[in-house]
Amino acid sequence: MPKVKTARGEIWFADHRSGRAAPAALLIHGAGGSHLSFPDELRRHAAWNAIVPDLPGHGKSAGAGRAQIADYALDMLALMDALEIECALLTGHSMGAAIAQWLALEHGNRIQGLALICTGARLPVNTALIDAIAAQPAETTKRLLRWMWSPDAPTELVAASAAILQATRPSVIQKDFLACARFDIRARLGDIHAPTLVIVGESDKMTPHTLSEELVAKLANAKLVMLAGGSHMAHLEAPSATAAAITDWLAGYSG
Repeated sequence: MPKVKTARGEIWFADHRSGRAAPAALLIHGAGGSHLSFPDELRRHAAWNAIVPDLPGHGKSAGAGRAQIADYALDMLALMDALEIECALLTGHSMGAAIAQWLALEHGNRIQGLALICTGARLPVNTALIDAIAAQPAETTKRLLRWMWSPDAPTELVAASAAILQATRPSVIQKDFLACARFDIRARLGDIHAPTLVIVGESDKMTPHTLSEELVAKLANAKLVMLAGGSHMAHLEAPSATAAAITDWLAGYSG
């Protein structure tokens, strides 16, 4: 798996491009995550050629993380430039989907379509949580896992998610939470014209489905798919259903 030098630093990414005649897709993980925060069903989706980066400070990418969504978005734009990708589909989970939205606003000519998972045009974060992740990282990580996953989620999935969070420095996660708390583009949603699929878990506690419904109501060209019983990690709990929703959306995609 390669690293690439960009205008904003070196970024590691999992390269799942197969050479097939399909659009490039950039899969952007959420706060405290890594490329492993996406299931194989999305990383290796037959409908696209996926590039799955670790954001700066996450996974195998160096750096101290970013405290603004715009900065992470510029990192992703620099990655596209370094890989000579003129236009791509963007799939983001939670904070990653906020990054995708910012790119669609500011660099819409580079965005072919958006698949946004468990997110919103704003991502409220309790200020106590922002402080706690730095002061009490182990205990706070346990709390996060309870909020992120359904009570009956497979233990191996929860354990893998815990390992990713524990491998990310608390200072980086704290910056991620700050970036999310500062993000609010509700007033500008009408300026996003890219075809958009919004996927949300019915029981998502961290980004409730009302945030997804708000997105779809204000976007010009959006479709909502709600996964029954799904949590904030709905794409990992129900990877086949998530992949099928993307397949159906792309089948009717005219962007």
